[in-house]
Amino acid sequence: MSSFQLRRLEPRDIDAYRALRLDGLKRHPESFGASYEDEARQPLEWFANRLAAAAIIGAFDAAGALVGVAGLTIPGAIKTRHKGILWGMYVVEAARGSGLSQQLVEAVIDEARGKVEQLQLTVVSSNAVAIRLYSKLGFASYGLETRALCVDGQYFDEVLMALPLL
Repeated sequence: MSSFQLRRLEPRDIDAYRALRLDGLKRHPESFGASYEDEARQPLEWFANRLAAAAIIGAFDAAGALVGVAGLTIPGAIKTRHKGILWGMYVVEAARGSGLSQQLVEAVIDEARGKVEQLQLTVVSSNAVAIRLYSKLGFASYGLETRALCVDGQYFDEVLMALPLL
């Protein structure tokens, strides 16, 4: 397993975060509810607001490059703030197979513990590797949203998964 430094992203990471986020959206549009076209138009301030509003864990390689991210959002509404959402999970191609994805998910789980009772996520149903990882870490499927995303006229289903933290 390769060695990575994981930490919550800070304002100084904004350029690297924006570049990595856009890379993921462009290379894997079926894996995200957001689109490259929408987010590429956003100013840096928009990305800075995202860093301030969510706990986004970044993984840095030995050279200090940002090579992976995963976010935790906790809704502010009284009736839903007991549930956290793991979102925006992305690891660059060169770091895949290194165990980094598991480290990022575990870091988000650690961040969520004591703050929420349950952690939820959605994952495109064709991403068997991600579904296996989430299942290994205790997430269970509780539903399937058919035709959840439409990318260039092609529909993708999403598996809904949750991990109880109590």
